[in-house]
Amino acid sequence: MLFPIKHENMTARRWPVVTLGLILLNFLIFLATHQTMEKQEDSLWSVKMHVLVLAAQHPDLTISPKAQQFVSDFRAYDPTDWAEMQTPSFKPIDDWDAHMRSVDDGEQLQAEMDSIAAEYANLTASSIAERFAFIPAHPRPIAYLSSTFLHGGWLHLIGNMWFLWLAGFVLEDAWGRPLYLAFYLAAGVAATQIDGWANPGSIAVSYGASGAVAGLMGAFLVRFPKLKIRLVWFFGSWLSGFWGLWVRAYWLLPLWLGMEIYYGKLSGHGDGIAHWAHVGGFIFGALAALALRYSGLEHKATKSIEEKISWTAASEINQASDLLENGNFAQAGVILNTYLTEEPNSLGAWSLLRIVHWRNNDIPACREATSKVCELNLRAGMYEAAWQDYEEFLNLGGGSMAAATWLELCRLAEERSDYRRALSEYQKLVAAYPSERQGLIAQIGAARISLKRLNRPDEALRLYRAASASAIPHLDLEQDIESGIQEAENAVAQRASMVT
Repeated sequence: MLFPIKHENMTARRWPVVTLGLILLNFLIFLATHQTMEKQEDSLWSVKMHVLVLAAQHPDLTISPKAQQFVSDFRAYDPTDWAEMQTPSFKPIDDWDAHMRSVDDGEQLQAEMDSIAAEYANLTASSIAERFAFIPAHPRPIAYLSSTFLHGGWLHLIGNMWFLWLAGFVLEDAWGRPLYLAFYLAAGVAATQIDGWANPGSIAVSYGASGAVAGLMGAFLVRFPKLKIRLVWFFGSWLSGFWGLWVRAYWLLPLWLGMEIYYGKLSGHGDGIAHWAHVGGFIFGALAALALRYSGLEHKATKSIEEKISWTAASEINQASDLLENGNFAQAGVILNTYLTEEPNSLGAWSLLRIVHWRNNDIPACREATSKVCELNLRAGMYEAAWQDYEEFLNLGGGSMAAATWLELCRLAEERSDYRRALSEYQKLVAAYPSERQGLIAQIGAARISLKRLNRPDEALRLYRAASASAIPHLDLEQDIESGIQEAENAVAQRASMVT
């Protein structure tokens, strides 16, 4: 069994208080409800079956309106099972049913129906699931929200909360708390509604946070498509061992979505899993994330976060900012450098220190600070700001960035479809780090762009062959390299045949 345990970006600029709050709230609600729900569902299931069987076997009995509505809903949604219940050969479900088969007295049968119908009405009125879970045949407005905070067991809860943590805290960091919370709740509502559309007339209760979490997964794919996710593969028994691998989000998450669509078509709710809620939540999340990006709300949220971080920054940063405004650059630099020894990844401190070095006309130090700001902006997902930092780094006479940062910038240029710039950056990275793994990955990236985007198969073939011959360990990249060589050779041969 494959299971994700982490991804590359396990850091955030602020505490993910909304994500942690959602997880805590789900656990508290579960602890307060799950034992009661288990008892209620067992009792209610038995009474429901008694109502159905008695109504099917004796259609002439009078049934209370509430119980009659339940029977009518079941008959409309599952006519096959209803027809089977009406047959004399239908196997008794329990001792009560077996006893009732032997009763011929109409008054006694009616009294039994009145009794179990009354019990059904009382149980449904007090049932947590009936009141707060989502029932497609009779959706209550509150259930669209409340159903996402109910869970049926520890594994159900822990699985959902783990995925909520992995996908949620980085999205909260990228979008800000209010927007992220609104998105999460909207994803839960959308997933619930789509599940209802996929199962119209169903009287089965549906609950769990998985639809909302699937929305986070769809947004994660749009927001961080190239982020690598660490998977562990348990085999045999849980104690026999596991094998880990890294998979990019754009491979793993669409595969998961395809599996949910497949199982949704195969079983619907038959396996007890709301597959269509997962599909609906995922698609909603992906579309909503795209809308946030292109509407500008994501950019505004990021800007707002940065302003709040600056406003609530450490006293040292506020003090350095005041000194900068008063022209005391030397003292501001001392305070910032001291602060950075304790908080080396403070974006606010590095941004101010860059200004200090610029005002002091210390170009090398300003260049180094700009490189660090670029790295931190990339880590925070602020890609446009990071690219502007890189351009400033070059304007300051910069040459080689840190290999990992530079590789991400190359990928950013490729994602923006600026293929010539991406190729140039990949090639410069290869030249600067010929013995580093990032240099090998950049070489493969340059080959890929040459072949697939710029129609330069000869250059691509040369680059792929150089990567294949590299002394840098690359067993995990070998398949990509070999397939690239084959594709490039075919393209070169095809071009040669066209010339001749």
